[in-house]
Amino acid sequence: MNDFKEKLSLARKKLEAADAVVVGAGAGLSAAAGLDYSGDEYRKEFADYIKKYGFPDLYSSSFYEFPTEEQRWARWARHIDYIRFRPGAMPLYKELYDLVKDKNYFVITTNVDAQFRKAGFDSSRIFEVQGDYGLMQCAVGCHPKLYSDKETVENILAHSHDLTVDKEYVPVCPVCGGNMDVHVRKNQYFVQDKAWDEAASRYEEFMKRHADSGRVVLLELGIGYNTPAIIRFPFERVVYHNPNATLIRLNAEYSDGPAETASRTISFTENMGEVIDKLKATAN
Repeated sequence: MNDFKEKLSLARKKLEAADAVVVGAGAGLSAAAGLDYSGDEYRKEFADYIKKYGFPDLYSSSFYEFPTEEQRWARWARHIDYIRFRPGAMPLYKELYDLVKDKNYFVITTNVDAQFRKAGFDSSRIFEVQGDYGLMQCAVGCHPKLYSDKETVENILAHSHDLTVDKEYVPVCPVCGGNMDVHVRKNQYFVQDKAWDEAASRYEEFMKRHADSGRVVLLELGIGYNTPAIIRFPFERVVYHNPNATLIRLNAEYSDGPAETASRTISFTENMGEVIDKLKATAN
């Protein structure tokens, strides 16, 4: 199915008839929403880091092995503020909320920017699998507790100089006295606290109720092959096993799916904002 209007019409009908809608979102959604990891805004905001280290984008810069915690946290503070604290709810996320707010929905996302919560989505219906830039943890996970990093980020930004910060502003684990880290899944030390476990359980229960036989729509947004086992492949399995399920996939680069489920997959390579806007307009 290649006709844009035809795809929109079918997607609208599936959304209207759905018993449940599962929103699965990855980095492509936030990029489409305007959170700039590599464009002009990034190059302006991180010009000094680009000049010194040659970082091509914000994502790759987060893996750089700085020699000191003072340098590492100076970069992370600016990164977190730029992506997590400074932006409000992006218009695309608000439009997505308008599309599903009156439906029986659940969100699973690998994004760590809290945009779903900012846009008004019910926090009890969100599973942020990979963490949250607004939280920090012991770097080696010595205890299963998370801490807000907002004050830490503000203090570091206020006292940074020459791409570093004085040691007194670098966070230290209150239990073991070691380093702290941003709460982002990158190794075996990622902390899954009680809130994370509860969100995982709510998502699992939602899928048990609706994925196997109900008229469920899996609305997949910007999911590539960085961590496909979290959302992309499970969504495809649901559509494979449930003849009443529909996958609506919005992805400019990776829109194709298994041939076995092609008849129940509606793929859009068009601009994500335009697609959601038109789905919202036709659904109201």
